[in-house]
Amino acid sequence: MLFRQLFDKESSTYTYLLADEETRQAVLIDPVREQVERDIELLEELDLKLAYTLETHVHADHVTSSGLLRQRLGCKTVLSAAAGAGCPDVLVEDGEVLKVGSLEIEARHTPGHTDGDVSYYVPAASMIFTGDTIFVRGCGRTDFQQGDAERLYDSVQSKVFSLPDETVIYPGHDYKGRTMTTVAEEKKLNPRLGGGKTKQQFVEIMNNLKLAYPKKIDVAVPANLHCGLLHHETDRTWAPLTRTDDEVPEVSAEWVKDHASEVRLIDVRRPDELLGEMGAMAGAENVPLDTLEQAMADWKEKDERIVVFCRSGGRSGRAAKMLENAGFTHVASMHGGMGRWNELGLPVERPTASATA
Repeated sequence: MLFRQLFDKESSTYTYLLADEETRQAVLIDPVREQVERDIELLEELDLKLAYTLETHVHADHVTSSGLLRQRLGCKTVLSAAAGAGCPDVLVEDGEVLKVGSLEIEARHTPGHTDGDVSYYVPAASMIFTGDTIFVRGCGRTDFQQGDAERLYDSVQSKVFSLPDETVIYPGHDYKGRTMTTVAEEKKLNPRLGGGKTKQQFVEIMNNLKLAYPKKIDVAVPANLHCGLLHHETDRTWAPLTRTDDEVPEVSAEWVKDHASEVRLIDVRRPDELLGEMGAMAGAENVPLDTLEQAMADWKEKDERIVVFCRSGGRSGRAAKMLENAGFTHVASMHGGMGRWNELGLPVERPTASATA
């Protein structure tokens, strides 16, 4: 496994890069918006393909770059199902395992700092990434944003301290230059949660911290509920778009399979092609490319979500750019077209000649 610990000085936030060295598939845990260029450059230098961004929670002290990374690299955003955000591609439940190549990452729901806190455990490497659930000799605050000291205590005891003592804890922040700790150390030395502290003692400690109001919370929380995207950027969150070298917006056939009912599907092949070996996609409209310009003149909803496709992606790429140039704001070409759809073994229809006439 390839591993890097990265740091944002302004917010004292750690971002973690994990990757499977054989497949070159990677994840970033808690990426920071201001560091997006640094992170993309590192991925390129190491020849890695970003599969997921994993958020430990909806942050109040910095804005995530997960939405920007999804737009630019085509990765999927991951957040707890309990976080209350509508933007993620994957909403993980407690105990769910994400697979990235041979790398297995278990999501452990650890609420208390917020409702949606998740710690990500990598059993094969004896690592857990705890976000704000537990720090080196500390823990996240519980006095705002659904904070609950009793729940945090239970989360740490059942989901972190229950792990083998040698498990390495990588926190979401540190303000004194410390990079990691272990379960054994925190069980013994954490002044809030360790040394045999009872739940009542922990609650009393947390209730008397008298911490300052987070200076970025009013900006960070609303933005992070939209994967860190600002208002003028959120029009691209409808799908995990990537751009080709020719600036064609694309989505994968796998995504179309899961979201076909949410978009308008346009097949730009000739009618006779629908009768061929590749078949047709259920629910799609057939608008051949040479008729598209005339047809779209009657389409009034410029913000309608449209996915165009053809045999392999060439014609649909031209169609997507035509639509964007005409002012349609939510457009994508299905990468690989019906060739990719058939390769995945996804269902097709076999219309009759009369149906396409």
